[in-house]
Amino acid sequence: MFDHISIGVADIARAKAFYDAALEPLGYRCLSQRTTMLGYGRDAVALWIEEVERPVVPDIKSGLHFCFAAPSRPAVDAFHAAALWAGGRDNGAPGLRAEYDPAYYAAFVVDPDGYRIEAYHGPAGA
Repeated sequence: MFDHISIGVADIARAKAFYDAALEPLGYRCLSQRTTMLGYGRDAVALWIEEVERPVVPDIKSGLHFCFAAPSRPAVDAFHAAALWAGGRDNGAPGLRAEYDPAYYAAFVVDPDGYRIEAYHGPAGA
């Protein structure tokens, strides 16, 4: 459906340290790096992160979050641990989320700029 998503952050170096660590267990890496912009993906950039003057103000109750596909449950676990190590805040430990689907395995964190992100492994389209 989407070709890519772009988000704005206050500090590109801080964002790079966080996303390099958090996304590596999921098989994503920084494919493009410019002075104020980063592009992450597996084979092509799907997430652009740009240092901007006025990032979106975080709102935990907005419902906005980004979900990354994980190749396995251990990858979800590693994403969560790496994200916390890199400065993220816990927003839901790794585990099954039967309220979504009996096989929906996910973990949730909040990045240093307040974006809610998730890693998910389970049935397609759940």
